Amino acid sequence: MDDMTQGPAVDRRSFLGKVGGGAAGVAVAATLPRSAQAAVAKTETNPRYGMLIDLRRCIGCHACSVACKSEFDVPLGSTRSWVEYIEKGTYPNVKRSFLPRLCNHCTHPPCVDVCPAGATWKREEDGIVVVDPELCIGCGYCVLACPYDARFMNPVTKSADKCDFCLHRVSQGLVPSCVNTCMAEARIFGDLNDPESEISKKVATNPVTVLHQEMGTEPNVYYIEADHTDPRIPGERAEYIRVETHRRKQERT
Repeated sequence: MDDMTQGPAVDRRSFLGKVGGGAAGVAVAATLPRSAQAAVAKTETNPRYGMLIDLRRCIGCHACSVACKSEFDVPLGSTRSWVEYIEKGTYPNVKRSFLPRLCNHCTHPPCVDVCPAGATWKREEDGIVVVDPELCIGCGYCVLACPYDARFMNPVTKSADKCDFCLHRVSQGLVPSCVNTCMAEARIFGDLNDPESEISKKVATNPVTVLHQEMGTEPNVYYIEADHTDPRIPGERAEYIRVETHRRKQERT
């Protein structure tokens, strides 16, 4: 009985690996930068996909959130990608900034460590953290373990769900849906292992930050000029701070 339950899981992972690696090597589309296309074709070094979000360009339009919802038919009340609004200051010195959020595809993802079913793992071929809904038992441990609140229990599939960098698109040489739809071109997706890729050059030449660096997860989603103001920190309560998550869960994580 054990052999029957373990066999399909291994086969499915092998299949997903071939889809993500093999298809990307032969069907690279022009929508990825040429440097990223070249990285996909490399055999000596696997790509490490990541995203850079430039908050100097983001206008808080939520097109990325809508595109994500549409791409995956995300149930109402749930979010794979969302944009927070941060308002702070004392009149007349008040400002508003935006902070897009998604799975950080960490180098050391705590969600993988706690999964008892092996339903979530970090792909060796590209660094994307994925979830297999057919293996997920719905325990929710990964949802609790994620320090970025990027996971949720899908009420339709009854399994854990999250952003997967649009693996079905990336495996065909396309950029993630949120990147494709960003009218301000605030999102850059590519191979962080390729020093010639656009994202690598931007990360190397700009003061970038990540969310919850203190957690030691080493996120692969970077930000330029992100406002990390947190109203829960006592020292920051001296001025007016309001964070609007645009999620059913109003409290920021």
